[in-house]
Amino acid sequence: MTEAANPYQIPGVESNTPRPNSWKSIVIVFFLTSAIILVAAALFLPSIRFASGASETLQCKNNLKNIVLALHNYASRNGGQFPPAYTVDSNGKPLHSWRTLILAHVDRRELYDRVDYSKPWNDPVNADVFKTALSVYSCPSLKNPDNLTTYQVIVSPGSCFPLTKSRNMSEITDGAGQTFLVVEMCSEHAVPWMSPQDTDEQTFLDQYPKGCSPHSGGFNVGYADGSVGFISSTCSREVLKALITADGNDVLDDNAF
Repeated sequence: MTEAANPYQIPGVESNTPRPNSWKSIVIVFFLTSAIILVAAALFLPSIRFASGASETLQCKNNLKNIVLALHNYASRNGGQFPPAYTVDSNGKPLHSWRTLILAHVDRRELYDRVDYSKPWNDPVNADVFKTALSVYSCPSLKNPDNLTTYQVIVSPGSCFPLTKSRNMSEITDGAGQTFLVVEMCSEHAVPWMSPQDTDEQTFLDQYPKGCSPHSGGFNVGYADGSVGFISSTCSREVLKALITADGNDVLDDNAF
């Protein structure tokens, strides 16, 4: 009687124990599968990043849309006057930003009512407010501290925000759809949203040729007509200057920016 090669094998059932060559096949299949997964990841990762970037750019535009509409709502309740870039005390010391003045129009009435406007923005009495993070003032493409903002106005004599003077909507004679109301700044220029700090014409014009745009290929802006748009980082300095002025008698082709 011939003995079975494996005395523990159930009669009529073949052993599943891999032969030496089977192990080699398993290893080859494993490495091939891993290679396919890595190649697929390399192909799809840029698409995922692109989708994420596009989503953040869209959210940024939505933020700006809410901000410019809030500025228009403020103006409609104040005789057509946009808010000043900042308020001042009796000695001319800056107190509060325009971003604080429009809080009620970005659905944050409860914060607006808690501010002591007779004291500076960073006075201890206002601490709970200026430490509050507001998503409407935060570009999702930038990883700044939550209470900092890159949404700023350009403070200059010819812009929509001429220092502490309020600009009336009727004074925007260059075309409201061709005049900046709010712009994006680079992360290095972020400021506390409640602070009476913004940008000036020179700083704004100098930042984008340096390649620090918050979004791929350009930056978002809000116009004086309530619309928002995307400005290419290759936009010429001359066109940007024209878009800053509210009454500079500039005539631009819509394809210029």
